[in-house]
Parts: sequence; C-alpha cells; structure tokens
Amino acid sequence: MKKIYTFGHEQVDRNITVGDMIDNKKNDIKMTQVTAANQEEAEIISSQEIDMIITGSDWYQDVRKGAPNTFITAALFAGRFVTNEEILRGAFDVMMNGADSVLTPRSMDVVEMLAKEGMQVQGHIGMVPSMATKYGGIRTVGKTADEAMSILGDMKRLEDAGAFGAEVECVAEDALIELKKHTSLVLNSLGSGSGGDVMFLFFEDICGETTGIKMPRHAKSWGDAKSIKDELNLERANAIKSFKDEVENKTYPDGDHVVEMLPGEKDILLEKLDSI
Repeated sequence: MKKIYTFGHEQVDRNITVGDMIDNKKNDIKMTQVTAANQEEAEIISSQEIDMIITGSDWYQDVRKGAPNTFITAALFAGRFVTNEEILRGAFDVMMNGADSVLTPRSMDVVEMLAKEGMQVQGHIGMVPSMATKYGGIRTVGKTADEAMSILGDMKRLEDAGAFGAEVECVAEDALIELKKHTSLVLNSLGSGSGGDVMFLFFEDICGETTGIKMPRHAKSWGDAKSIKDELNLERANAIKSFKDEVENKTYPDGDHVVEMLPGEKDILLEKLDSI
C-alpha cells in the first residue's frame, strides 16, 4: 500500500498510484481494471486485488465503501454534466470525496480544464460509443493506417491537454501495439487487445451476468452468475407468492409470528373500552 493525500487533502492508503502506473507501463507490467456499480461489486473486486476500479461519478461513494484502498476512477458521463461549469463542479465533488482520477469523453478543452486544476484525468478514444455513427456503426477502428494515425493524433492531443491516460475502446490490436510506442499515456484497453497497459472489462461480463444483449467479441466470462441469479430470483418470486397466498388465506400471521398481551391485561382493556 502507498500513502497518499487525496485531492481533498485526506491521507489514505492506496494499492496503486498514477506514478506506479507510469512505471508499470515503462516496464511492460500489465494491470487490470474492472467496472463496479455498487459496494457489493467493489468488495468482490477489491478482495481479488484488481488494480483499478472504474465507476460512474454518481455511484462513486457507494463503490468507495466497498473498496476503501483501491484506485478508483470516476467517469463523468457526458449527459450528466453538460456545461463546463457543471463538469468542473461534478469533478470537484467526486475528487474531494476521494476519487483518484476522473474520466471524460468530452473535448480536449474539458480535459485541459480539469488537468489545470491538478486533477488526474483520463480521456476516451477509439470507438467511443456516443460517436459510433461517425464510423458507420459499432465496429473496431484503427484497421487502416489512416485511422490508426488519427487515433495517435487523439493520444497526442490528450497528452498536450494534460491527461495521464485514456480508455482505448475497440481499436485493432496490432495498431495499438505500435501506437503505444509513441505515447506517454497509460492506455486502458477495452476491446483493443493486448496493446494496452491496462486490461479493462465489465464486471457483469467477467462474472457471466450479462443479460439482454449479445456480449461483445472482446468480452469473456469466467463465471456463470446469471444462472445462479436466475435461480435466486425464482426462489425470491416463489417466496413472495407464498406470502401473498397466506395473507389472502388468512394463515399468516399465525401464533408463531405474533405477540399477545400479558395475562389478564386484555380483560382490563376490554373493560376500559366498554366504559368509553
């Protein structure tokens, strides 16, 4: 553990620092990052010594309870914070509460604004979902030399804006391996293969909990939590139904689940009520 001061000047222990990440990048030591949406997920992730957690800024405080010493990045969702004033306020709020870095998919001006305040900032490059229409739909980018050079240009602009790292989403692996040699950014690979410094996946994909959509090609499950959750929810539904049935049949509550008055007190009560 490393002792640090948070942005809010609280002395805390952290499993890893930005300085460590930069050193690991130089020494080709791979790191890991997993999403967390709540305290329970964060506790599981922390217990397995994952290097970093990323969460939405609105969920940060609950996630921090589950991982008090893990490096946590708070994502400032574009639709949640619109104006520069809102973005700055949101970033200050979460950093003052102990977040270790913030991630923004917004412009280089926004990245620069946050970095100038002394915050550790990550950008988002590659196939940014909100910009998928630019690429003709959801697909891997950087499969041509021109696209790869455009991604490198984004990396350089992030460096100039003061970012220390970036989430790199759905970029061709061999392209990223080469681009990595030309940037100082710590690169978090989501669907971009082994070229990143940090391997990043979603909690629900790793645990086999993804529902309703087809898992992306880059995702892998090492568990089958969905079937367990389905079984749990069936058990929950059966219990709720039994509760409703017994209430309607007047078999609940029964003698095992109620408390009665002390001996003789009911008769006294009835006398008092009769006198009203």
